[in-house]
Amino acid sequence: MKKESKVKQAQTLKKVLTYIKSYRLFLIFSLLFAVVTVAATLYIPVLTGEVIDHILAPGQVEFAVIMGLLQRMALIIGLTALAQWLMNVCNNKITYEVVQDIRREAFAKIEILPLKFIDGHSHGELVSRVIADVDQFADGLLMGFSQLFTGVVTILGTLLFMVSINFKITLVVVLVTPVSLFVAGFIAKRTFSMFMLQSTTRGEQTALINEMIENQKVVQAFSKEEDVLEKFDEINHRLEKASLQATFFSSLTNPGTRFVNSLVYTGVALVGALFAMSAGSAFSVGQLTCFLSYANQYTKPFNEISGVVTELQNALACAGRIFALIEEEPQAAEPQNAEVLANVKGNVALEHVYFSYSPEKKLIEDFSLQVKPGQRVAIVGPTGCGKTTIINLLMRFYDVDSGSIQVEDADIRKVTRKSLRESYGMVLQETWLKAGTIRENLKMGKPNASDQEMMEAAKAAHAHSFIKRLPQGYDTMIGEEGGSLSVGQKQLLCIARVMLCLPPMLILDEATSSIDTRTEMKIQNAFAKMMEGRTSFIVAHRLSTIQEADIILVMKDGHILEQGNHEKLLAQGGFYAQLYNSQFAV
Repeated sequence: MKKESKVKQAQTLKKVLTYIKSYRLFLIFSLLFAVVTVAATLYIPVLTGEVIDHILAPGQVEFAVIMGLLQRMALIIGLTALAQWLMNVCNNKITYEVVQDIRREAFAKIEILPLKFIDGHSHGELVSRVIADVDQFADGLLMGFSQLFTGVVTILGTLLFMVSINFKITLVVVLVTPVSLFVAGFIAKRTFSMFMLQSTTRGEQTALINEMIENQKVVQAFSKEEDVLEKFDEINHRLEKASLQATFFSSLTNPGTRFVNSLVYTGVALVGALFAMSAGSAFSVGQLTCFLSYANQYTKPFNEISGVVTELQNALACAGRIFALIEEEPQAAEPQNAEVLANVKGNVALEHVYFSYSPEKKLIEDFSLQVKPGQRVAIVGPTGCGKTTIINLLMRFYDVDSGSIQVEDADIRKVTRKSLRESYGMVLQETWLKAGTIRENLKMGKPNASDQEMMEAAKAAHAHSFIKRLPQGYDTMIGEEGGSLSVGQKQLLCIARVMLCLPPMLILDEATSSIDTRTEMKIQNAFAKMMEGRTSFIVAHRLSTIQEADIILVMKDGHILEQGNHEKLLAQGGFYAQLYNSQFAV
């Protein structure tokens, strides 16, 4: 398990470095500014030692010399501050450009992932990966750039300065150093899996919160608040436990390395004091002060680096989750010579189609259908029989397992998805409206439509009257999923949006289920006008809405049981007749 965790960590780090590679120029500048910062910082103790030696020197104190040294120190401190600021600018640039690239790539991948993946994962968990995990990764990466470079350069620089002053005392420092590295490495290896568990549990919690907020009315309607709270408490407790473990073990690094660093400082102080007190020694008190400052600066980066390593464990764990999303298998690519559907008249053919969402549960088997231009095809049947699945296959949200679906004699797997979907106008039972103005929502499918065309479409959908009653009319802002609009009003906007485009084929999946009976009658008339000369697929539970259909497909368990028009199916006295009579029996 530990070996597997280590391999994953190495793979994730390698992927992070590929993103950073694009900003190597900023990386080089960051390193250069880190060197300048450290070199200037390390030169200050030398000047401090000279000032002390001049003060302790026998005879009159040379204030002019001391003032010159202090001025030089002030100049170097200013240079250090400038170099450190520029280094942080470079680090911020690298970090947030990388984060932007990762988020863009993750969101772009979500756009091309097959619906099978989206349907199989909690939306809140996916949001957590793109938002929370990337934020955690950014924090760790920024800390890494800010402290790792300067830490490493400081260690190398102080060693060089100490060797130039006294090699023997430097040897004491070097001999104790591996202990600090061992302590930091020992703890870091054991924290990656803990941070991974913390990140996963956080995603699970986000998913629950997202789900409950979206369905709060249902929760309250069934008085499930206590059950939901109990489930949240359970996840929250696991998150607390995972977070405490990760934080506890990672926090051991700092005190452990500080203890080792104190040993280094003590050793330098004792050995240096003996050298300074030795008769005839060239090692002065000022040099000892300078050396102690270097010993402190030498050990300090080990604390910072150990903290960085801990944060990087968390960052890499979060990065691993977002990379897993980015590397998911996208939907099947379109062939290079994919045909663009044009002049679509409405010829649709399904030939021996087989499809199931999961291999162990069969759904649609050997389904065939021929639809001519302008025909209205109604699909009815009990819940779960495959009605909506047919729509998913026609729009190529899912691909058939075997068989084929053709539009104008072209297999839809060999045409571009864009041209296929532009050939359909779809109104679903579940409405979808984006945050923005009503105008923007209505013109989504036809951005270049005139205001007059937009209003005519809204009037045809019986949406114009309620839109005009809104505070800013067509420029009224609505929130995510339609904001405060009623379900029926949102449905009318979705219908108007399709009426504005008027594509050659229509899909109406329970399109009037959320509308009152009086409005439904008006909408049905509008639909009848809109469907004239257009191939239409109508999914309905209320059989009163599909009596005028040219073909009614009666489905059950993925098979067509009966096929014909309303009168013919009623006369047969079969399954359709049972469904119809069950709705209209007195």
